[in-house]
Amino acid sequence: MTRVLVFGSGYIAGHVGTRLTRLGHGVVLGSRRRPGTPETRGLRWLPVDVADPGQVRTVVDAVRPDAVVAAHGPSDITWCEADPAGAAGVHAAGARHVVAALAGRTARAVLISTDNVFPGNADSCTESDPTAPANAYGRAKLAAEAAYLAGTDALVLRVSLVYGWDRTGLRPNFFTTCAERLGAGAPVAVPDGHWNTPVLIDDVAAWTTALLDSPHTGVVHLGGPRRLSRVQWARHIAAGYGVDPALVTAVPQGDTAYACRPRNACLRSERAAHLPELRGLAPIDVFAADTALIGAVGTPATLDTSTVADTSAVPGTSAVPGTSAVLDASAILDASAILGRDQP
Repeated sequence: MTRVLVFGSGYIAGHVGTRLTRLGHGVVLGSRRRPGTPETRGLRWLPVDVADPGQVRTVVDAVRPDAVVAAHGPSDITWCEADPAGAAGVHAAGARHVVAALAGRTARAVLISTDNVFPGNADSCTESDPTAPANAYGRAKLAAEAAYLAGTDALVLRVSLVYGWDRTGLRPNFFTTCAERLGAGAPVAVPDGHWNTPVLIDDVAAWTTALLDSPHTGVVHLGGPRRLSRVQWARHIAAGYGVDPALVTAVPQGDTAYACRPRNACLRSERAAHLPELRGLAPIDVFAADTALIGAVGTPATLDTSTVADTSAVPGTSAVPGTSAVLDASAILDASAILGRDQP
């Protein structure tokens, strides 16, 4: 059995940890905040602040991992832009601390990185395209990539915008926020001209675990198969609930908290098709996943729109009250299987 130390306890870390556990690995989450989401239930946890090299070394010595996954925050891009030193202190310095603690060990490492390492000028970017971070978050993550890739056995998995049901997290993702509001008949205001290749959380977990158990190093991109604007996406979610797509209004990106995001945050891969570990793991199309996710949960509870009016222009930046039961990862896997998506 492989011992895996996952730095982080949020949405991605929880799903990766759950998948690794189901595959028979011994998993420990390490983070400053105790996990509290459904996907982290039952997973072991140790407190650690990656910005503190002593704490990192202590937790690595305690777990003695065969492999490490770095999926810790902060991932709030707006916060990182307001505090670039803080972002660098966690992502860049944190990466150096983990790499230093792993020195002399045979542990494999996978870093979950971001599409924000690119400026957003091209429609989409591959692994060979030159990086030029669009914001402080991208700069911090690019520095973290360099630290890990300087190690002997590390891979960077850059992921596009991650989505799925996330009703208990600190910052529910774009899909969750739009689905909760539109399903309750409430309007949403979405930044115009902001393009993504969204990727389902299950695909992120599947690729991470597959690549963790592989000899590949360097960088691999994971983006969904459909490039679309956030406005198109939100209107598809509206259609899934059978509500008026006019509930979705487009606002200038510069007037929202998305102002510091690259206009095109889209990824495609030159490498993935040539990696046997990823065979049968083609990412699901976002429209197909939307339909499955909405169908699995149904109509959300009534939403008191007065409590979220101040955040309607910034979907995904604050929790939405009035939510109903949480759909756990196993339910999403079942929904994916209905659509014929291969599972390892």
